[in-house]
Amino acid sequence: MNTQKLTTVQNYALVLLRVLIGWHFLYEGIIKAYNPSWTSKGYLLSASILKPFFTWIASDSLVSVVDTLNIVGLIAVGASLLIGMKVRWGCIAGILLLLLYYLAHPPFPGLPQGPAEGSYWVVNKNLIEMVALWVIYQFPLISVFGIENLFLKKKTTTI
Repeated sequence: MNTQKLTTVQNYALVLLRVLIGWHFLYEGIIKAYNPSWTSKGYLLSASILKPFFTWIASDSLVSVVDTLNIVGLIAVGASLLIGMKVRWGCIAGILLLLLYYLAHPPFPGLPQGPAEGSYWVVNKNLIEMVALWVIYQFPLISVFGIENLFLKKKTTTI
């Protein structure tokens, strides 16, 4: 098998993508955490497909837990990607969060459009960011830049 090594520019481009997505997740989580009136209830109740599921998790007994999990998930994914610690786990968690956001309001023809910055047809920012996380997952970017790399070097030098 012919394995091709990435160039320095390609490595740093992927790291930049990881950091920018991490910043976006972290910002979204922090902004929600600092807004005491924020809740996902309206977003969930306006879901167009899988409505029974999203209505169930928007129920009064669950929505505060869902809101907390959403905030914690956004902050954890953002921090993971931003600092380069457990990046693959961060990618998986980010993909799952984005999948839920996408499924709640998919930009499919004939469905009512949910809260969005424009009109989309199948592809929206959630889908694009999900695919970008999948791409990041494919590469060992902590060897380029990430806190986890410091711990790996420390382990290998002490053995």
